[in-house]
Amino acid sequence: MSAEHTHDEHASEHEGMTKKKIWQVFFYLLGITAVEFFIALYLIPKGILGQGIGNFSYIVLTLVKAFYIVAYFMHLKFEKFALKTGIVVSLVFIIYFIILMLIEGNYQFIHMN
Repeated sequence: MSAEHTHDEHASEHEGMTKKKIWQVFFYLLGITAVEFFIALYLIPKGILGQGIGNFSYIVLTLVKAFYIVAYFMHLKFEKFALKTGIVVSLVFIIYFIILMLIEGNYQFIHMN
């Protein structure tokens, strides 16, 4: 009986993930991907959007897509706040350390020549 109770609790936590919501997120992701292709194939080559702004827009759109994938398809949106916070803080530190290593590596490369 406890296994059934646990299953019911788990199902009630994911109540928001209906077929309608899955398709809604799918079309959000499809729309964002279409915008990325439009930027890459039309705006940047025609000179309407600069390379720097284009790269920045790719990064922002990719982060938005990553949010939707992690939140809905990996069910992080339905987890407890402490788990979400732990994952986000860890991710921020990992990104910080990667950027720090790239900056330091570039500094070493420039000053060795």
